[in-house]
Amino acid sequence: MGGDSFIKCSMNGTVPHIVQYQGSKRLLAPQILSFMPRHFARLIEPFAGMAAISIACAQQERAESYIINDINKSITGILQAAIESPEELYRDYETIWSEQFNYPDGHIAHFYKIRDDYNSGDTSPAKMLYLLARCVKGSVRYGNNGNFNQSPDKRRNGTNPKTLRQNICSISYYLKGKSQFFALDYHEILDMSKQGDLVYMDPPYQGTSNVRDSRYISGIDFDDFVEAIENLNHRGIDFIISYDGICGDKQYGKELPKELNLRKVLLNAGLSSQSTLLGKKETTFEALYISRGLHNNNVWIEDEVVEINKQYSSFDAVAV
Repeated sequence: MGGDSFIKCSMNGTVPHIVQYQGSKRLLAPQILSFMPRHFARLIEPFAGMAAISIACAQQERAESYIINDINKSITGILQAAIESPEELYRDYETIWSEQFNYPDGHIAHFYKIRDDYNSGDTSPAKMLYLLARCVKGSVRYGNNGNFNQSPDKRRNGTNPKTLRQNICSISYYLKGKSQFFALDYHEILDMSKQGDLVYMDPPYQGTSNVRDSRYISGIDFDDFVEAIENLNHRGIDFIISYDGICGDKQYGKELPKELNLRKVLLNAGLSSQSTLLGKKETTFEALYISRGLHNNNVWIEDEVVEINKQYSSFDAVAV
C-alpha cells in the first residue's frame, strides 16, 4: 500500500485500534495524553494490552520511539505483526474470518475449532486476533491449564477485514521503525527505562493481583508494584499510572499510597454500562496517577475530576 493510502487513513481524527479489547484506554487516550509532554524521547508501556496509548502518542508524534510489552506473548505478537507486516496480518486474518461463513457446522463451531488450534500450539497472530475479534467482550480468559477458554460472542462475526486493514495500516504508519516488542515481566521493562523516557502503566485489575486468574496470564503484587514505583521516583523517571476508580458510591481497587507523592486525577470514563443494565445512571471515573516530574510541585493534590470536551478535536483535557 502506498504512502497516500496511509496518510488518508490517518487523518480521520480518531485513535485507530486493532480489535475490541477489554480494558483498553483508547477512549480515555485524549485525557491521558493531556498530562504528557508534547515531546519526549521514548514511551514505555509495560502492560501494553492493545497499546492504545502508544498508538495515540505516535499519532501525535510525541515520542521518538516506543517499547511495547505485555507478559502475554500472543498479544505482543498481534501488535508486532500489525506494525511490521500489516498486509500479511490482514491477508491471514481475512482467510480465517471468511472461513466461518462456509464452515460445515456453522460459525460458532468454527470459533471453537480455531480456539482448539490455538491451544494446541498454533498461536499465530492471525488466529489470536480472530479469537479476540469473535470472543465475548473482546476479553482474554485462560483456564487453570493455561488454555484460552473464552466463549464466542454469538451475536456478531468479529471485525470485518476491511475495517481491520484500515486500522492496522494507520497503526503501522505511526509506529513502524520506532517500536521494540517484548513479552517480559514488568520489572525487566522498568529496568530499561532512563531519564527522558515516559512510562505509562495500566496493570491488571487489582482483584487479580498476586494470583493466577482466568482473565490474565498473571497478576501483580500490590507491594511489589509500589516498590517499583518508588524505584522510578528515586531514579527520576517520569510515569503515569491508570489504577483504581469509582462508580457511583463504589470504590474499585486500592489507592496508591500518598507517600509516593503523586498527583491523582479522576478521568470521566462515561456512564457505566453495567449500571445502565441495572436501571441506574452512574458515571465511572478512572484514577490516573502522575509522577512528580510531570507536575510543578511536590505536594499531594487532592482528587481532581477531568473530562474531555466532546467538541474538541484535539487531545487537550479540561478540568471541571
